[in-house]
Amino acid sequence: MQFSSLEGERRYTALVRAAADSVVGLDFDGTLAPIVEDPTRAHIHPEASEVLVDLASEVRAIAVITGRPARQALDLGGLEEVGDAIQASGKELYLFGQYGNERWTAGRRRIVSPRPPRGLATFERELPRALRRADAADAWIEDKGLAVAVHTRRMADPEAAFQRLLHPLRDLAAHHGLVLEPGRQVLEVRSSGAHKGIVVERLAADLRARGFCFAGDDLGDLEAFEAVEVLEKQGLAALRVCSASREQSALLDLADVVVRGPAGVLDFLRQLTQDARSARAGA
Repeated sequence: MQFSSLEGERRYTALVRAAADSVVGLDFDGTLAPIVEDPTRAHIHPEASEVLVDLASEVRAIAVITGRPARQALDLGGLEEVGDAIQASGKELYLFGQYGNERWTAGRRRIVSPRPPRGLATFERELPRALRRADAADAWIEDKGLAVAVHTRRMADPEAAFQRLLHPLRDLAAHHGLVLEPGRQVLEVRSSGAHKGIVVERLAADLRARGFCFAGDDLGDLEAFEAVEVLEKQGLAALRVCSASREQSALLDLADVVVRGPAGVLDFLRQLTQDARSARAGA
């Protein structure tokens, strides 16, 4: 665990003291699960389940907030079983899929989801032509139900294809009243008005949290980082953790703590659990 500054270290100490009334929010890909070429094989880190259950005993709630469809995250993360174990300790596990459009809790065990946004079906029909024009016909299209993701990771030059597609797909999305969210060699098109920052704000308010920690790895987590900063200004103990990699550094300048990938995130959560437990025992 590496603090970005003395201020980051101060924020961590404040979070430890407020842990019992705090929420820990976590991205999925690149944070709990490694980034892989085939997103359908991005299983959660093998040690994550044990770490999350142990952490739950020291905080108010844990929330996985992801751009993935909720069902995918549940299956790849084994999160229903994790939720059962967390429920047994009297705590709650939340899952917000597709940037907050879908919601699941261990207590209710049902995914609540809206209808697909207007314009998405038309966008998807026009997408192959846009890919051909950008010399990216081999990009992989993922239909996520409430969004469409275009992956360039499997292409010969993923970053060049990503850059060629960025502006054309943003324009096409805007034409249909949609927004484009760039990530790690993926461009996701979805409805406006939903992002991880809104989830952070609402969850903190609903649970009357005194602290909030969020860990993420790429541009899709930017709004969550910004929301955590707002919470800090409102008096909450707030901490931003960047799961850094060679591919993505967009969050580094905003982070209070920097770790290396999912393994580093789990090490951080172990340390947070240990320090919170020690603080509670010494109170």
